[in-house]
Amino acid sequence: MTQPQLSEKVRELIQKARIVSFATWQNTHPAEAIQLFQAADDQGRYLTDEDLQHIQRLVSVSTALVAVSQKLRDRVHEIVDEARSQVLATFPNITQPGGGLYPAMRADACWRDFWHFLRCITYGIAGQHTDYTSTEGLHYMQLLYQELQVPLDAMVVGLEGIKNASLKRVEPEQQAIVAPYFDHLIEELKQFR
Repeated sequence: MTQPQLSEKVRELIQKARIVSFATWQNTHPAEAIQLFQAADDQGRYLTDEDLQHIQRLVSVSTALVAVSQKLRDRVHEIVDEARSQVLATFPNITQPGGGLYPAMRADACWRDFWHFLRCITYGIAGQHTDYTSTEGLHYMQLLYQELQVPLDAMVVGLEGIKNASLKRVEPEQQAIVAPYFDHLIEELKQFR
């Protein structure tokens, strides 16, 4: 089965829908540290152990939060699986014909977005900034989701599922510290409705 071609408009929106921004981090992070975060984002990957160690040498960030970022990165597939299960339980027909995540390639794109959402959240956690999003990038993501008719209610449920699954993997005393990083993106996504 061949994949349908994305329209020029959709391809353009995908390029512009970069939801992370480190623009407000200059007061707390040296340029070298910001470059490490930016390089990971440009490559669409999680921060490596080497990145995180380098960041810790450059910035006085909480070792505990760096460890949380690593733990979530290392368990991303379990976390996304739990979030996917929550979406499917809440919207049982969403992947069936007529559902918002049908055909399978639409569902796969949704689960991929979950992976990327958690990636962005881990940048905020590792950098100790809940303001890790780009207003412009989120605007283009909203336009992209409208163009593709992404089921926003399901995406919010999925992001809440990512938060719940992630917090289960964090020490109880750290949950209240880490939760706002998830809440920030959840609130931004709720604005899309």
